[in-house]
Amino acid sequence: MHYILISRIDDPAALGYTASLGRSLAEAGHTVHYERSTAAAIGKEGAPWGDADIAVAIGGDGTILLAVQKMETQVPIIGINWGEVGFLADLEPGNATAFLNSLRPGFAVEPRMRISLSRDGEPLGEALNEALIVTSRPAKMLRFIVAVDGIKAERFRSDGLLMSTPTGSTAYAMSAGGPIVDPRIEGILLVPLAPYLLSSRPHLLSGDRVLTIELESAKPAQLVIDGQETIELGAMGTIEVRRSPKPAIFIDAGKNFFEKVNSKLRCL
Repeated sequence: MHYILISRIDDPAALGYTASLGRSLAEAGHTVHYERSTAAAIGKEGAPWGDADIAVAIGGDGTILLAVQKMETQVPIIGINWGEVGFLADLEPGNATAFLNSLRPGFAVEPRMRISLSRDGEPLGEALNEALIVTSRPAKMLRFIVAVDGIKAERFRSDGLLMSTPTGSTAYAMSAGGPIVDPRIEGILLVPLAPYLLSSRPHLLSGDRVLTIELESAKPAQLVIDGQETIELGAMGTIEVRRSPKPAIFIDAGKNFFEKVNSKLRCL
């Protein structure tokens, strides 16, 4: 098997573990390369994502989200938890090497829906967890008009608006009062942040819908994609949101979603 490893680079212990894992996999007969920023941090030569069979992310959820963002073509990915919660990571450092060595061609995978965002026909990016629109001026509210398949559905003021996938429902959306959504459901979750109307509630919409989010405010706004990329939107404009044709691909490690909710979220 051909592995490509990506590590959080702000933690020397994580980098040391990544280098050790790479050596163990190579000694077991696998081909091992490192994502370019990880390679630079450990003194190795970087490699492109597209040649690998499996991507391994060592870090927290942010490292996994960053890895998915960097892939032009989605490579099956699995995370090794080196963070505080690591909800997207199915492996722990102590059991990762044995699991990775056990993988054979045809291993089980689980596609995870992503959302694609554009403005005036120009792509802005794709999100595995969520896209967030917030004001770039703290303590100021924005006004939104939300249309579903061209039909106006909501008009409200709030501190911001989250557009989340089911995968992201256990992240910022949950903290903002949204529901936990089974990741096998393909839908788009809209969660207003501190809305100024009691009637403005979270919506879960079919992934087949096309959403348009119109900014109707004199205050400048920012779009934040998966916590990795920030785009200045200005005061006015319309964002289109739809299901991406390129889902992320997670390796199935046999971890039940609801058991993970109980073990990783209820004990925080």
